[in-house]
Amino acid sequence: MRLLVQTAVAAYADGFQARHESEVNNPNGTINMKVHNVFIKALGKDVQYYAALVRSLDSSLGNMLEKLAINITEISFDVQRKVSGPLLSEQTQQIAELLEKYKRREFIPSVNDYQSLRTAHSMTAFTDEEKRHESDYYLTDRNNGNRYLIELKIGGDLDNKKARSEKEAILEQFAILSNTLPSETKIQIFFATAYNRFGENQPWKQERVRQFFADDELLIGSDFWNFICQDNDGYQWVLSSYRENASLIKKALQSIRHTYLGE
Repeated sequence: MRLLVQTAVAAYADGFQARHESEVNNPNGTINMKVHNVFIKALGKDVQYYAALVRSLDSSLGNMLEKLAINITEISFDVQRKVSGPLLSEQTQQIAELLEKYKRREFIPSVNDYQSLRTAHSMTAFTDEEKRHESDYYLTDRNNGNRYLIELKIGGDLDNKKARSEKEAILEQFAILSNTLPSETKIQIFFATAYNRFGENQPWKQERVRQFFADDELLIGSDFWNFICQDNDGYQWVLSSYRENASLIKKALQSIRHTYLGE
């Protein structure tokens, strides 16, 4: 696992530095395209540069963490990125009614709310066309065959307007798997974040998400890394390994700064 983190950070640092330094004279480059805010420019060249670089860093670092998480997950799970199969109109209607109840806050979400989706197919012949969903993580545990569907938002900053649609998509995936897998197969769904945006060990308070996802469906920060590592200390292993190699990213940032600011 440590080698995976080291490799990911080193490759990221090299790629991030090479991309930005190669664009220094390109007016359409990542940083150069972000320095035209005249109100930021009025605060000085340093602020102008850092404001542009940080936005690029935040976005690309999130992409690196997503790929790293996939590589770690593949140690213990078979990983797929899509779910496809029959979805009954009856199930679609059940999902819509459930989400409307969540919207009206008629009750607190629970994993028991949608278990009836698993039996709907036993009463109806499949006449509906197949439906396909792109999935962040569709995991199969190699040891016991359990299935997991995970919607990952790196920082947990899910737009309030998207919480309902994210739950709808993952419930449709749950229904599709229920229609295609043996009835005894364990299927769980999760909303996950790579870190707790409110601070590790602090309450995670994005209420719009909690309006649609049960506590048992959340893998926030350390819980996410522990889960995909299948280790109660997985988060600490990943974080300590990242910190050991963070100097590579710092050196890349220093080099980019010199390239753009000449200091």
